Amino acid sequence: MTTRTTFYFSRTRNKRFYSPDGNPMGRIKDMLIELTGSRPVVLAIKASIDGKERILDFKAFELVKAVTQYVIKCNQVIDYTIPENSHSIFLAESVLDKQLIDINGRKLVRVNDIRLVIIPGGVFVIAVDVGLEGLLRRLGISHQIKTFLAWFNISLSSHYILWDEVETIDAMRAGIRLSSTYAKLNTLHPSDLADIIEDMDRKSQVNIIAGMDEEKAADVLEELEDKAQVNVIETLSTEKAADVLEKMPAHEVADIMDQLEPVKAEELLNEMEEESSDDVRELLEYEENTVGSVMSSDYIAFNKKLTVGQAIDELRRLKPEADLLYSILIVDDRERLVASLSLRDLIVSEPSVMLHQIMDKQVITVFDDDKTDALYEIFDKYDLLAVPVIDSASKIQGLVMIDQIIEELVEK
Repeated sequence: MTTRTTFYFSRTRNKRFYSPDGNPMGRIKDMLIELTGSRPVVLAIKASIDGKERILDFKAFELVKAVTQYVIKCNQVIDYTIPENSHSIFLAESVLDKQLIDINGRKLVRVNDIRLVIIPGGVFVIAVDVGLEGLLRRLGISHQIKTFLAWFNISLSSHYILWDEVETIDAMRAGIRLSSTYAKLNTLHPSDLADIIEDMDRKSQVNIIAGMDEEKAADVLEELEDKAQVNVIETLSTEKAADVLEKMPAHEVADIMDQLEPVKAEELLNEMEEESSDDVRELLEYEENTVGSVMSSDYIAFNKKLTVGQAIDELRRLKPEADLLYSILIVDDRERLVASLSLRDLIVSEPSVMLHQIMDKQVITVFDDDKTDALYEIFDKYDLLAVPVIDSASKIQGLVMIDQIIEELVEK
């Protein structure tokens, strides 16, 4: 190709191409691009010649713009063989009309057209068009619509996304995996990524989660709506699903198990590590709408005879999640809850000070068999971030976090 310009894939797809002397040779059906470079480069053309489909080397083609149309010439018919293990895809097959993740916009979009550029080094894909104009261009009516709207001083807004700012999703359906598939997704917050995944079809949801490591997958799964959670867990392999669930808080896992068929839930619990599985099973024994059914079985508790220095050393070893530090619990030698301790008091105290000297004995608690309605008033009345849950023997069963209560209220 000799021109230096940009053009749209829709302007060439299903268009005739001609020999150097102007005779029609066939029609362009698709373009093959290579993904390994900094920009996808066009390698070959999928063409229809005399009713037969052939893959032709792109180097023999030339695109010339004539007024508002493109004339495509083929100087020589050269068959192209796609190398094994090639990182290449066809644009119409794997990109056009497919779902992409707009990394900057944090949303799922659909490709209406593809923009390419001709430079001395070749023809490269530079952006995807996800706007209305791209769709109208595909239909062949963008010029007429733009002319009509111009009478009313209205213009069609274009919406392009640079190739670097998207991640292909549906390409997995054709057995194609991009060399950097899903790498950019790790830059998104789990909540943003969950919103995107919820807009996908069932298969794409599973493909995304399956491509993540267990830690990231667990963070995203926690943010998904119930229906999407169940779909992902039911579709993932049992081993992968169990690995992901082990990285989640036990109360979150228990909520998911409640929505699964009993046979599937038991299968997953048997596959999980025994400690994680036991925590979930204990929570599943609680009746619905009881404190035990919404509490987290994770908490931090120290014996009152420890020093501040010993407690801080233990925290450094445990590296707990931030929300567990909302309420540091203090127990006696019989493991009964006797007090609580704020992180501030722990940090500002001298290392040699005993915990019983700085602990707060007026700890607010709830019983594991209390109704959840009682929690709302307690959090509001005492302005708490977490409430310890105990049994009838004052043994700690877990914590209820403020975010869990907010989530319950939002759902109601």
